[in-house]
Amino acid sequence: MVTISIIVPCFNQAKFLDETLQSVLEQTYSDWECIIVNDGSPDNTEEIAQKWLAKDSRFKYVKKENGGLSSARNYGINIAIGKFILPLDADDRIGSEYLEKSIAVFKKESWTKLVYCKAEKFGAESAVWNLPEFSLDSLGYFNMIFCSALYRKSEWEKVGGYDVNMIYGLEDWEFWIAILKNGGGVKQLDYIGFYYRIKNNSMIRELKA
Repeated sequence: MVTISIIVPCFNQAKFLDETLQSVLEQTYSDWECIIVNDGSPDNTEEIAQKWLAKDSRFKYVKKENGGLSSARNYGINIAIGKFILPLDADDRIGSEYLEKSIAVFKKESWTKLVYCKAEKFGAESAVWNLPEFSLDSLGYFNMIFCSALYRKSEWEKVGGYDVNMIYGLEDWEFWIAILKNGGGVKQLDYIGFYYRIKNNSMIRELKA
């Protein structure tokens, strides 16, 4: 099996972290590591993380000074041992078969650079997230791929990681464009495997859908 590294940056999201990590633990694909990156969070992120490290050795924990989402992702990916990367925000969830179904695409289609799935919103709003169909031309105008898509770590290395100057959700968009601009396939699974939390009291970093 091929190792997948799941990167979970956490800043002031400790109250949601258990739910997120439980969705990782329930994966049908077993060859994964999950790196929880405490991005200088003032809450009890470390306490929650340590509980999961005791529960399963595939969970790992690192702490850094606050530098923002892109910085935290890059920090985790840099130490990841997996050939493949799946970013996962600390308040979202993934379906139990997401890793298994995604890695199967890469095994069949070597030219594929990015695999994602269908999605639902939950929390303050519950609904199917109707994402526009992917095309490279359309990606130049709006982002239809959420942050939790699977890709090779080598692609992250080639483009120099996530741009730490990009904020408000644009770091994902810029990153997808960077890794796809020279070609490569994108596959959306016919499977609801990503759950995006909607919160009433936070700035919604949604895609332009």
